[in-house]
Amino acid sequence: MNSDNMRDRARRSLLAAVRGLVLALITMPFGIAFLVLTLVSLAFVPLGIGLLTTPLVLRGVRALADVRRRLAAEWCGVRIRAVYRPIPRGTNPWTRTFTMLGDPQTWRDVRWLPVDFTAGFISALLPALLLFYPVEGLLLPFGLWRAYTRGGTYWYAFVPVTGEATAIGAAVLALVILRVALRFTPDLLTAHFRLTRAVLDNSEGELVERVRVLTETRRDAVDTSAAELRRIERDLHDGAQARLVAMGMDLGTIEMLLDKDPAQARRLLAQARRNSVDALEELRDLVRGIHPPVLAERGLGDAVRALALRLPLPAEVAVELPGRADAPVESAAYFAVSEVLTNAAKHAGADRLWVDLNHTDGRLRITVTDNGRGGASVGTGSGLAGIEKRLGTFDGVLAVSSPAGGPTMVTMEIPCVLS
Repeated sequence: MNSDNMRDRARRSLLAAVRGLVLALITMPFGIAFLVLTLVSLAFVPLGIGLLTTPLVLRGVRALADVRRRLAAEWCGVRIRAVYRPIPRGTNPWTRTFTMLGDPQTWRDVRWLPVDFTAGFISALLPALLLFYPVEGLLLPFGLWRAYTRGGTYWYAFVPVTGEATAIGAAVLALVILRVALRFTPDLLTAHFRLTRAVLDNSEGELVERVRVLTETRRDAVDTSAAELRRIERDLHDGAQARLVAMGMDLGTIEMLLDKDPAQARRLLAQARRNSVDALEELRDLVRGIHPPVLAERGLGDAVRALALRLPLPAEVAVELPGRADAPVESAAYFAVSEVLTNAAKHAGADRLWVDLNHTDGRLRITVTDNGRGGASVGTGSGLAGIEKRLGTFDGVLAVSSPAGGPTMVTMEIPCVLS
């Protein structure tokens, strides 16, 4: 083993030992305190006091567990999943308390507390003991054995130290332990977090949450489809259908006037022709609103460029798409971009827009940036909330960065493959 590898291993082992020592001596006492507080608070629930204290204590337990999950991921790459049931805002103490008590993840957190300050304490302290114990053995030949053997024999592990020779034997054993510690100390800390994961991890809850999200997105998709059908019916009834009915009536009148009043018949023919042109244009607009021809024929990149050309302010579009996504994904992305661009043009107070489309790591990523006043947010009833629901149907996500004063950046991602 070269010196660089040796230094790196020593650094990682020392870091693991210090981290384990911090966990054992600083964070784990909080577990004892929170377990006691939880039990006391639950005991006072029948008296009513616990209704006020239990949510506070359980939030503290949750925060402690969240810290351990975060440290597990950052220090050792151990991912610990957690899914908590949402608590509606403004609920009364009774509902809040029993919602938290009815959450399986809450009871996982509580069960983890005694495990953490017993077996967890030992597994966290073990890396430090394994790494620092050889220090004592290496110091024994330098006279430390005399201080330890004043009252008789001193045992270092299984080596009885009675003099200089046996102190040297203990130092040799310490070197062996140190070599083992440098090899296994990081693994011991990882084992501690795996023990934590065995108690805290909620893979079933993640599946339940996934089903819940899919149910919500399916419901949103059905609602969106129903609303779109109603819009199409309304547009047909109020627009093209009305013009076609009027044109049919004009043609009937023309048929009666051909012999009696040819001049009036010609005027009605001209009017019928105009109605037919208007009806055709409205049908084209309606079809464009359902699925734009440019999107079907030339793909998402050119369709977004066409959108940008119709905006009342300059827009730069950068496209890096080596292929095309499935038609439903392209359609969802197109209308999402259209909504974002429309909102920016109407409400952002911007004088320039930038649109970037690319596909990396199996995800279609679209970023729309404007230099407007900022302050945009995803809230109930906003256009961005509707976009979020539209993307959620395809497991897509929406992120908005819009500080006061701007700029605003809206990022949309949809997992997909390109053909």
